[in-house]
Amino acid sequence: MSSKNLPSQPAMAARVSGGALVRYCSGRMGFLRRALIVLPLLATGCMPSPYERAAKVDTVEAYRGFLRTYPEHPDTDAAEARVEELEFEEAKRLHTVIAYKRFLESYPEGVHSRTARTLLEGLRFNAAKEADTVAGWRQFLQEHPDGAQKDEAKRLMMEAESREVSTTQDPQRLAEYLRERPDDPRRLEVETRLDGQAFAQARTEGAAKLFAYLKDFPAGAHREEARVLLLELEVEGLLVSGLVDEAEARVKGHPLGVKLTGFPARLARARAERSALARPEPLAQASHVGHYLRDIEDLKRALVAPDALDRWQAAEELGQHVSVRVVDPLLDTLRAARNPLIRQNALASLRTVLSALPRPVAEYEVASRLDALRERASSAEMYLTVAVLLDLSGHLAQASTEYQRAFDAGVPDPVVLRRWVDIRESRKQPFSAAVAARQLAMWALTVAREESGAEEGRAPLASARQLCAAAVNARFAAEAIARSRAASTEFPEDLAEFERRAEEARRLAEARLADAELVLREQNPGARTCADRGVSERLEGAVKERTAALEAVGSKLPQLARLLLELAMERDPSPQVRQVASARLTALKPAP
Repeated sequence: MSSKNLPSQPAMAARVSGGALVRYCSGRMGFLRRALIVLPLLATGCMPSPYERAAKVDTVEAYRGFLRTYPEHPDTDAAEARVEELEFEEAKRLHTVIAYKRFLESYPEGVHSRTARTLLEGLRFNAAKEADTVAGWRQFLQEHPDGAQKDEAKRLMMEAESREVSTTQDPQRLAEYLRERPDDPRRLEVETRLDGQAFAQARTEGAAKLFAYLKDFPAGAHREEARVLLLELEVEGLLVSGLVDEAEARVKGHPLGVKLTGFPARLARARAERSALARPEPLAQASHVGHYLRDIEDLKRALVAPDALDRWQAAEELGQHVSVRVVDPLLDTLRAARNPLIRQNALASLRTVLSALPRPVAEYEVASRLDALRERASSAEMYLTVAVLLDLSGHLAQASTEYQRAFDAGVPDPVVLRRWVDIRESRKQPFSAAVAARQLAMWALTVAREESGAEEGRAPLASARQLCAAAVNARFAAEAIARSRAASTEFPEDLAEFERRAEEARRLAEARLADAELVLREQNPGARTCADRGVSERLEGAVKERTAALEAVGSKLPQLARLLLELAMERDPSPQVRQVASARLTALKPAP
């Protein structure tokens, strides 16, 4: 049918009934509505999801961004798995210990963790093999105790140990090896080498190591040699102390005395020194410290005098005798005296004596006493003695432990507290020093409150001397806290409170001391007070006189000058005198 024969739209509409028209229009509208619904769905189905967008980039950063933005998305597990895989690939690309360690820290139980551990073990095994040291293999086995290559590592470590043991010069390393390999067939050979090396080290390092060698090697091949060296140090201590006859008797009476092949020459030198010091010329006498001091036996008697002031002045003067004979009396005084000033002066004198003695002799004097004390130290007094000997020999870390063992917080020791202040100041620990100083101030305050200053109408001598110790220590504490406040910015309120308490202790102790000493002087106008410096002034004057005498011996006693100057430089207790003697000795013409 051609289009010209079709009815026109108006004509068709005219022939369509009203109901048909309605059905037609409704159908068209339904179609349009369905199209409007389907089109967005089709459009959405064609767009990539957030996970697909991250997957298209396929980087760790992209997946992590997706996980941050869509933490509840159904594809989070897939994203996390891909992140792990990408990080493992990056670790493999870098192929370093750090890369694998970081991966395993993030994914200790991940699907690739076993492979990562295997690769990490391989890297570490290769590094240990390249170094091929015992320490390297030991570290590898610590890091991979159940690794696939543990048996090979153990075998290689034993080979490295064998090489190391055959070449090492370190006695400690040999001792460790013997502890770790008690059944090694080469044990006897290693023990022999250890014995020899330990003795060689002890011979070089001095008395403490020699005593340790005798203790550690009960069947050592060099025990007699060690004892000869210790005897030599003992005898040298007697000689430098002027105890020439005692030294000669000791060598003659000792079974190993004949082994001291250098003793005859050393004895001749000591006799010459004694002869020079015994010369009658006033200048020769004035150059020697013994000329100005009370005899050692007199001072030992003064250490048990009724008046504590006599005792602390005797302890002060005893430290001017550079002699091994004063070490034990000073240690006994430090351990047993009741007044802290006696003990404080004994400690200072010990330091002076041990500093002035030749170093090997001082080390022997300390080591021989420590060797005996350590076996029986079981009281606070013994612990304190050990602490002081370690302290004075420079072993401060060990000394601190022993000081702590000796310290009783319920009955604080002012001598230990003062030493703690000094140690902490030397370590640049101002607040810790202030804490110890505060404890010292509190001790002084307690003494000041408890000492009455009178004893049933008699002269309150003991109380006055104890109050003197309280006042001296309170002043020390106040000065130490002031230094701490100037040096520290920590806890300023606490330091201010410490300072107030120290000042309170100082004022009360000084007031109580003044009251007690007033009673003393009322009963005995000639009684000495806490301010008495008779011995100190005499010792200070002696330093000036010795210095002047040593300045003059070169021109006035030329035949004795060198020997007198050498003796002063080596053994005088005063650093000032030693310095002058050294300078004048340098200025002398060389000996012919």
